[in-house]
Amino acid sequence: MITKFGKLIARTSGMALMAGALALASCSPSTQAPTEPKTEFNIGWSIYAGWMPWPYAQQSGIVKKWADKYGIKINIVQVNDYVESVNQYTAGKFDGVTLANMDALTIPAAGGKDTSAIIVGDYSNGNDGILLKGAGGLSAIKGQSVYLVELSVSHYLLARGLEKAGLQPADVKTINTSDADIVGAFSSPDAKAAVAWNPQLSVMKGGAGVKEVFSSAQIPGEILDLLVVDTATLKANPNLGKALAGIWYETVALMKRQDAQGKAARAAMAKLAGSTPEDFDSQLATTFLYDDPKAAVAATSSPTLMQNMKLVRDFSFTKGLFKGAASADAVGMSFPGGKTLGDPAKVTLRFDENFMKLAADGKL
Repeated sequence: MITKFGKLIARTSGMALMAGALALASCSPSTQAPTEPKTEFNIGWSIYAGWMPWPYAQQSGIVKKWADKYGIKINIVQVNDYVESVNQYTAGKFDGVTLANMDALTIPAAGGKDTSAIIVGDYSNGNDGILLKGAGGLSAIKGQSVYLVELSVSHYLLARGLEKAGLQPADVKTINTSDADIVGAFSSPDAKAAVAWNPQLSVMKGGAGVKEVFSSAQIPGEILDLLVVDTATLKANPNLGKALAGIWYETVALMKRQDAQGKAARAAMAKLAGSTPEDFDSQLATTFLYDDPKAAVAATSSPTLMQNMKLVRDFSFTKGLFKGAASADAVGMSFPGGKTLGDPAKVTLRFDENFMKLAADGKL
């Protein structure tokens, strides 16, 4: 999406994603020949503030540095459409991809592609919000028509907001609106409620009488952004995981610096995103970036992650995103410490902290 707000593509598992998911979906792991060791890998990415370290790392030589260390080649490949990047990974065209936790579950994992989340990069800490016009609080949303991208993280945020306000999904009517159209739709006098993500969210918040009544900052850690890798490929090529962890933590350490080098790195990332440094920094301000591997390991190993993924899973199941599944347990997930959620015989999404831990322990 290219708008005057910058070329910024958000995380969405809306109806466009469903087409790919439902065509591929089954509720058991895919059967595939054992993956052999190889030396060249392709990682897909799309434009989003929390993923811009990846193309910058390639541009600056950090990717080559770590790939050379492990005797491999890594290609960081841009896909202009986020939906397409996830679908291409699910179809086997990429060895890994950047995506949100909800999409990792409902697309590759629900489609039977065994996937490992090896880097928990950030969580939305205000990048997503619920807006109302002329209202004092979230409870005023009852009876309203809400503009949003249905079956996306915005829809999930709405569900969580309603729950916390003691309301039910039936208390509102959703109007499916693309991210490209939502700013214009909400500007209509008839539109009183909307859910959006940045940069659209920040623009919409500036409208007359508009108030943000709920945001992702109130559900920390529930909307995560990840780097995932095909599990079989990772098992056959552990050096890929090591190199990717090295790339990520060197790059985010640089971008977090407040000196001239850090500022230059962020400005370069903004340019790669088709944005301005100011717009890019404003999005980073509402993105909780896991630049410290120890913090990332702690978050991935915490019982809270499983609790949050259960919320995401249950929402996804109730919206029909697990095609043919009799229960939410049909798609299994595994977590550090041998813990599982759902059917342990059908695990297709694995939160693997091992490579983040190597970074935390200085063993890369």
